Amino acid sequence: MATSMQKLVGVSEEDDEEEMEMDVKEEDDEDEENGEKQIAAQMMIGVDEVMPSTSSSDQFQYQPQLQEQVSNQGGGGGARRSRPLEEKERTKLRERHRRAITARILAGLRRHGNYNLRVRADINDVIAALAREAGWVVLPDGTTFPSRSQSSPAAGTSAGMTSSSSQMVSQQIPPPPATLQGVSSGYRTTVEYNACRMKSVFMPTPSPYDLSSTAPAQSSGVVADGGEQTERLPLIAGSLQVINDKQIIGLPTKLPERDFAGTPFVPVYVMLPLGVINMKCELADPDGLLKQLRVLKSINVDGVMVDCWWGIVEAHAPQEYNWNGYQRLFQMVRELKLKLQVVMSFHECGGNVGDDVCIPLPHWVAEIGRSNPEIFFTDREGRRNPECLSWGIDKERVLRGRTAVEVYFDYMRSFRVEFDEFFEDGIISMVEVGLGPCGELRYPSCPVKHGWRYPGIGEFQCHDQYMLKSLRKAAEMRGHSFWARGPDNAGSYNSQPHETGFFCDGGDYDGYYGRFFLNWYSQVLLNHGDRVLSLAKLAFDGTCITAKLPGIHWWYKTASHAAELTAGYYNPCNRDGYTAIATMLQKHGAALSFSCTEHHILEQQDHLREALADPRGLVWQVLNAAWDVCIPIASSAHFSWRDRISWNLSGLSSECMGKRFLIPRYSKVCEST
Repeated sequence: MATSMQKLVGVSEEDDEEEMEMDVKEEDDEDEENGEKQIAAQMMIGVDEVMPSTSSSDQFQYQPQLQEQVSNQGGGGGARRSRPLEEKERTKLRERHRRAITARILAGLRRHGNYNLRVRADINDVIAALAREAGWVVLPDGTTFPSRSQSSPAAGTSAGMTSSSSQMVSQQIPPPPATLQGVSSGYRTTVEYNACRMKSVFMPTPSPYDLSSTAPAQSSGVVADGGEQTERLPLIAGSLQVINDKQIIGLPTKLPERDFAGTPFVPVYVMLPLGVINMKCELADPDGLLKQLRVLKSINVDGVMVDCWWGIVEAHAPQEYNWNGYQRLFQMVRELKLKLQVVMSFHECGGNVGDDVCIPLPHWVAEIGRSNPEIFFTDREGRRNPECLSWGIDKERVLRGRTAVEVYFDYMRSFRVEFDEFFEDGIISMVEVGLGPCGELRYPSCPVKHGWRYPGIGEFQCHDQYMLKSLRKAAEMRGHSFWARGPDNAGSYNSQPHETGFFCDGGDYDGYYGRFFLNWYSQVLLNHGDRVLSLAKLAFDGTCITAKLPGIHWWYKTASHAAELTAGYYNPCNRDGYTAIATMLQKHGAALSFSCTEHHILEQQDHLREALADPRGLVWQVLNAAWDVCIPIASSAHFSWRDRISWNLSGLSSECMGKRFLIPRYSKVCEST
């Protein structure tokens, strides 16, 4: 409890203060009305005491006298009333000051302490939150007791049972022979959690799964009529009900697989090597993989994450899928009782930072690309990027009679049917949907194969005929057909913002044409994500889906945010470009996977100053956009962490729903453990 009280460091929030001031005004008005009523009541009581035996008709003769007395006390006693008025004003000021302090404390607890406090919280809510964090159980009626006590208060049939009545019931009923362990102090259903979760706050409370390692057992017995222990069930959540002198434990029918809301539990998944499945869709090293999976299991990792490469599964012909290697891999994971997160990888592997294998797009897609290279993203100089398909063909039937979106959906549907048993058993806990290069929702604006090097601003990728067709249509609808072109003064891949006429301070990016073009460019990105995620939600109904966003933090401290603009994020200093993306994800019930969470480590690098980068600012902007629409967040860690300090520096261990380590080789697993 003492350590929890150290979190009472708040920040000022104008909304809370305004609400508190409104409350004070309302209470002041109520106090005035109540005061007048009390004065009138006292005067009437005084009259009744003076004339207890007078008739009702005689009482009317004393009404003028009563009014005269009231007027003498109210009007003639001006000096007497001046002191209560001054005292009342001082009381108002003290109350406003007290409520302002309370608002700052509550704001600090929400922002820095991750406490689940309602908007008009009081000291009872704060005490209950501290008690829950200390591992105590706090019932809705205020009854509080340790979660691992020998005898917990029984909740009676009456909804309004008080703490004293709970104690009486618990004394009448003998405690069970086994210790009641695992009673959740913070468990809530998904509906209850969504109803009370706050804006911009991730609220961990004690986990229903987090049982103490020192406990003698992780389950407790249910007592039958004869007093024998018939079955041992884990007390995940629920209440004790007294029915015919029996203790019945109410358990939820099924715990949600992905709903870690309201708990401090952060699931950790390890990314398997990119080449764990070879081009023949077979395990590259089954024995080595099994050995490393056992190591991960021994250190209590929750599961592993693996790419399901489109270029391997559907390599040779349309709609001919080969899942053999993934079947064997998933079976190994299930035997070790690990979980799986899978990535629908619709991009090629190789040529980017960290790629140690080469996995191209399917051969039949490459054949189409040789005859029609317009299906790939194209820069201003006409260079094609075969890393992924252009979003301009999302609705164009150029892939053997199918659109790109139909191809993605058929692939995801085949995966769902092939691995149905893994979905039903909860082995596959999440599916990340690839939406662009590296599986991220962005344009391939910084291709290494075309000469890009950090911290170049990149180039716009909108010069294939299908993207230009969409741009031309948007320009004609605006009535400016000559705007149907990409910017011609945006520099090259390795330019810096101040070297270009488009991205420099006061540049064309903030002009009429610039705003039109950037709106269209970012809207194409949003539309692509919306189409693919809508079909992914249909294919993986009942399973959590997620979309990945990169952390493009260089040139973040400039006005234009040039590197973000070329990647498709319309996020200059005077506009929020991530709110629309978060809203789109919330529409489909998708989580946000963000890959810039090592901002503490990044900020230690000197070259960030030259690039005017701000990883921390970008992280908080993206997190706030996600929190505003209440979508879960997962983080992907790309740095090797070998000690606790490096882990703590990642900064998001208590703010995300999951962490992933990206481990390029099997040997890295042993080294990191």
